Amino acid sequence: MWPFIDDIQKYDSLSIIGLEKNTGKTETLKYVLDRLPIDKKRIVVTSIGIDGETTDQVTLTQKPEIVLREGMFFGTSEMHYRQRRLVSELIDVSDVTTSLGRVVTAKALTDGKILLSGPASTVGLRQWMADMRRFDIDLVVIDGALSRMSSASPAVSQSMILATGAAYSANLPTLVQKTAFVVDLINLPLTDGEDIRRLLPLEKGVWWTDGEGQLHELNGLTSLAKEIRFDGMEQCRQLYVAGALVDGFLEKVRKNKNLRQTEIVVRDFTKIFVTPLQFRTFLKSGGSIHVLQKSQLLAITVNPTSPSGYVLDSDMLCGKLTEVTGIPAYDLLKDRKKCN
Repeated sequence: MWPFIDDIQKYDSLSIIGLEKNTGKTETLKYVLDRLPIDKKRIVVTSIGIDGETTDQVTLTQKPEIVLREGMFFGTSEMHYRQRRLVSELIDVSDVTTSLGRVVTAKALTDGKILLSGPASTVGLRQWMADMRRFDIDLVVIDGALSRMSSASPAVSQSMILATGAAYSANLPTLVQKTAFVVDLINLPLTDGEDIRRLLPLEKGVWWTDGEGQLHELNGLTSLAKEIRFDGMEQCRQLYVAGALVDGFLEKVRKNKNLRQTEIVVRDFTKIFVTPLQFRTFLKSGGSIHVLQKSQLLAITVNPTSPSGYVLDSDMLCGKLTEVTGIPAYDLLKDRKKCN
């Protein structure tokens, strides 16, 4: 059994995220759920969006179903709870709602299959996770993906596993490079604790902090605005982007002589939509980027096979990813026999 299974148990929450469809995220989730010690810990699993379908609705490829073990807890929508293929005990019906109804939490009384469709917003996910404390849950496992059209962020969890593979890029050097950039974003440092408390409630707009620590809104704009003026911001020490951080905004900050040493703060790495070149140019120019919330990246898992059937060298891929990122990378399907 790979060591990251033990590492997971040091945290109260885990997100498993895929960089693209068919990168092995669901297989990673299955691997983790099969090996966590449910005799020692109360574990609940949910999903950002929908997971557990037998066929991917976009690529029409086969997907592994989510099989829960007896004693495991799960959170899913009312619609999918009614479609469960296991015996369960209803624990809670949340105020958190999805397009498929309220989020229902239950305990599996038998092994069986389930469709997972949990909170679809960060606020809802946080609320549901907080509710789990009432039921003495030790570990929340979240199935989430960066490619999903969801407003919920997997970065709300304390720990994370990243799934990548040939579906993200069929060229091995390119795949390593693209995955390593995402790892760099995940590993961005937290900003100061007092700033986290001040900025976290601000969910819209662009804000700046002056030399005396006073907070100001930047003309009610977002970072996507074409015309952004930084007049009167000579004493700016920090820019907070509540929404998406994009290339154009980053470039404008970098080219403004008064802002070259400014700290940019975003909510979490999922809000960053910049190219590696723009990102690294900004940092080299003296700027810095910090986040309000982050997860500890425990492992990278790989699926070397693309949906079209192209297969990368698994050992080389895992080796290169580990070397470049410093995070251990595993092909769980290939090494399943070794780890059991």
